Amino acid sequence: MKSKIFLSAIRNRNNLKFQYDQEETLIEPYYLTRESSGKKILYGRLCRTNEVRRFDYNKITNIRVMKDLKFSPVIPIIPLAS
Repeated sequence: MKSKIFLSAIRNRNNLKFQYDQEETLIEPYYLTRESSGKKILYGRLCRTNEVRRFDYNKITNIRVMKDLKFSPVIPIIPLAS
């Protein structure tokens, strides 16, 4: 069930609010994947920062989709070497 919530939020560009390590966290979700060990990981950018953080799927609780908060992905532009 959590995976469907995450994938829907990623697809619809909805922010997510959830409890993680006993802290309320608001993110722009970008990517849900599995490590080579099989552990699920969610990547997202913390709102109001430029920090992209990795979240252990099993530590995420109390998930809320913020349908009124949409985001546009931030793509860093790297200067090309000439």
